[in-house]
Amino acid sequence: MQSSNAMQARVLSEHAGAAAPSLGSADAKGGAPSGAPAAEGAPPLDPRLTANLKFDIPSGVVVFLVALPLCLGIALASGAPLLSGIVAGIVGGLVIPLVSRSQLSVSGPAAGLAAIVLTGITQLRSFEAFALAVVIGGVLQLGLGLLRAGAISHFFPSSVIKGMLAAIGVLLILKQLPHAVGFDKDNFASESFKADGGNTFSMLGQAMQSIEWGAFILSALSLAILVGWEKSRFAKISWLPAPLVAVLFAVMGNELFRAAVPSLALDQKHLVTLPIGEGSQGLLSALQLPDWSAITRPEVWVLGVTLAIVASLETLLNLEAVDRIDPWRRKSPPNRELVAQGLGNMVSGFAGGLPVTSVIVRSSANVNSGARTRISAFVHGALLLLAVVFAAGLLARIPLACLAAILLATGYKLAKPKLFAEMYKLGWSQFIPFVVTIAAVVLTDLLKGIAIGLAVGVVFVLKSNMSRVFDVIHEGARVTIRFNKEAYFFTQGKLVALFDRLPSDSHVVVDAQGASYVDHDVVELIRRFQKSAPQRNINVEVRGL
Repeated sequence: MQSSNAMQARVLSEHAGAAAPSLGSADAKGGAPSGAPAAEGAPPLDPRLTANLKFDIPSGVVVFLVALPLCLGIALASGAPLLSGIVAGIVGGLVIPLVSRSQLSVSGPAAGLAAIVLTGITQLRSFEAFALAVVIGGVLQLGLGLLRAGAISHFFPSSVIKGMLAAIGVLLILKQLPHAVGFDKDNFASESFKADGGNTFSMLGQAMQSIEWGAFILSALSLAILVGWEKSRFAKISWLPAPLVAVLFAVMGNELFRAAVPSLALDQKHLVTLPIGEGSQGLLSALQLPDWSAITRPEVWVLGVTLAIVASLETLLNLEAVDRIDPWRRKSPPNRELVAQGLGNMVSGFAGGLPVTSVIVRSSANVNSGARTRISAFVHGALLLLAVVFAAGLLARIPLACLAAILLATGYKLAKPKLFAEMYKLGWSQFIPFVVTIAAVVLTDLLKGIAIGLAVGVVFVLKSNMSRVFDVIHEGARVTIRFNKEAYFFTQGKLVALFDRLPSDSHVVVDAQGASYVDHDVVELIRRFQKSAPQRNINVEVRGL
């Protein structure tokens, strides 16, 4: 019997088409076919670039405000120069959207890589040598894209992808609640269960016992604006999204505290802080460029390969997740994305930046702010560049509590109770991998959590494939074992138990004609039974092998 091409991976995306915007219009490489209907509940997508700018520019501003402290926080957690996080954010905004065909994904430094970056810098004893490893990783990513390795994302079950999204939502709520009440001891960008002197839950408990009332008032005001804005007539003003309004009110509120109620005013440790002063000269002089003399060091190449593999996997998973929350259900071409990410990492490494990936937190904020095309990601990158050159002092007035409120609202939209109810209705085979992924991501980190969720998902796939592999038909002294579908090695246990139960003095027919694939181990097991059966006076007839 000819074997099939093994188990076909179930494609996760269930995208209805959408009319593609002019920036990256639909083609054979990605995007939705022109004229296809938008997803249910989504407004029509105008193909004109100018029509989308009123949505994309304000969304880019919101993503910029969220990304700025995240870039700094990830650099801090990685043991890297703070400016390297900003450089990665700028590259993720200005370089990757020019090549990528993902309309809503936003790239930048990723918290999921912080541990690898920290270990890499420590081992190489030089950030400049690490920057070279980032360049090497980018070259390898580019090669993966050209070799069309992006299809790996299709091998992850839908329940795991949905669990990853919900887990990010839960993490945002747990991690940002302390910042919302002014407890800024933990890193603003932290996604790890371990925190500064404790863990996620202990940090949350400490925060509730030491509330900074000025921060609490500003975050509550910001949340009220975020919730109320969508229900008010102001929601029709497409160029003024609620998160931007919340930031403006929070800044004015803190300035009002300074003037009228100094005890409530937030000091600089509760505000956004940039690592350099204003001016392009300060930016250029602070860059730490690659050390090309380290190119012969084996550990640099090992780290480059590690970064390429992990960053590619995280990007592909995030890309799949972003496509799921795209109101127009557009499909992003994964191979093109790997090429874009490879170029981005090459540029980031050349400029002394951290490795970049597609980032679900920024991308979710982008979607929730009403973005329509990848111009919003480009705007966010341009604003990061302008901010470090010209507006460091102005940005230092933004309260972290307000940005935490924006992420809290984003987290709730990713982990709504309705999603849990929907997954429960789909049955245990979907619900258990879903909740295991959430728990694993929250209690470890993103990549480990996905790996655990995937392992549980595979168990359910195996269990499903083991059911009804064969039927047993008893007709007097004749027993027919009829295979209904593919028989893989993990069916051997059930088959051995069946052979042991067969009655002596019988005629057994093993009919494999209905199976498109029978594993070699299963064939060997049947042949062994056929040889040993005469000892029990069992005559074995085999068909289809």
